[in-house]
Amino acid sequence: MESIDPSTGRPLPPDAIQRILFIAPSVHVYNIPPLTSTKGYVAASWTADNNKRQIFTARLRVLETAVPAANNEETVKTDILLEDPSNGQLFAAAPYTVPAVVEQVLDSSRFFAVRVQGEGGRKAVLGIGFEERSEAFDFSVALQEVRKTLGIEDNGKYGGKKVQKEEKAEVKRDFSLKEGETITVNIGGKGRRSLPRTEESSSSGGLGGFSLPPPPGGSSFLPPPPSSSEAKAQKRLSRNMETPKPEDLGFDDGEFGEFQ
Repeated sequence: MESIDPSTGRPLPPDAIQRILFIAPSVHVYNIPPLTSTKGYVAASWTADNNKRQIFTARLRVLETAVPAANNEETVKTDILLEDPSNGQLFAAAPYTVPAVVEQVLDSSRFFAVRVQGEGGRKAVLGIGFEERSEAFDFSVALQEVRKTLGIEDNGKYGGKKVQKEEKAEVKRDFSLKEGETITVNIGGKGRRSLPRTEESSSSGGLGGFSLPPPPGGSSFLPPPPSSSEAKAQKRLSRNMETPKPEDLGFDDGEFGEFQ
């Protein structure tokens, strides 16, 4: 299906992409009087006399169109479309190029004044009113996103803004050595001076900084065990020792005998 530019009615290139940013199935359209105050529009005058100024109930769409261009760029534009809800036929289109294209009224959050543009560049201001406040809020949010995307608050121009696609080109680096260049490699630990360890640090290193006092007697070593020859001599000496007699121990069984 061929895509059509809603603001001009001309066919778009085959590679053009259109995206719907917002849609409301039922929006009341009003033929509003010219603005008489610099403060803004008032919706109370539109709905007076039993909505006498209402001329149409339309479907509203916010449509984004992206057309690829040269140098890896694309032209992006956004249009506000008022269409016949029964057959989709375009009733009015408003190219959203500056924030002043849509103005919210002073006395309601559901009503807006929209500057539409017809064939030959003719312009008119129509009033629109949403049935639900949530729809009006979503409409305002969609327009806010359009302003961020296109940057029309600063440099908006008719026909849209050219947006450059972001592509990160791979940068090739040459790591080869040029003539006369050398590489210096530092090996960790080589060339470092090591400090001599003191007796205090070496003796207490395994105890987490604590040192033990020397054993009693001033010597830190136990006596060596006896050799095998010494052990045999002591064993023979113990066997040759005679059992002492009672007289040798101071007992006397002689003349007096036992006590009578």
